[in-house]
Amino acid sequence: MSNIVKFFAAPDDTSAASALQTGPGRAFESLSFGNFDPDGAVVEWECLLTDGGFEELADAGEPRIVAGQDGDGCVVFALSPRLSAALADTGHSGSRDIAASWVALRAEDGEAIGAEIADAIVGEPAALARRARRRGDGVYCWVA
Repeated sequence: MSNIVKFFAAPDDTSAASALQTGPGRAFESLSFGNFDPDGAVVEWECLLTDGGFEELADAGEPRIVAGQDGDGCVVFALSPRLSAALADTGHSGSRDIAASWVALRAEDGEAIGAEIADAIVGEPAALARRARRRGDGVYCWVA
């Protein structure tokens, strides 16, 4: 479980990697969350949004690490273009539906996530993905 999770928009992997040591800060538009597993969450969101499978995403190396080492200190990973596009295409009600499905999925594994928290954790990155797409940016996540 992570202590600090920040989704952010950046023009490319090199720019996003620059956030490794200190986080995205003011250099990038970002959203802050805490205490959930973001790399597991984005895989679950992609499965829910695109009808993809976990094994397919794992075989594709998603989520793709941009900087750092997963499980050891800070890490920056990229949301897949397919997930970023799917999030960007969801409206408010669509992101709420995905959040509700995600809550149910986590509950199957014994993890309780409140509906309001889940709405924010899914809805705010979806809105970020829409803004990032307009600028031609990708969506990334910094975890500490």
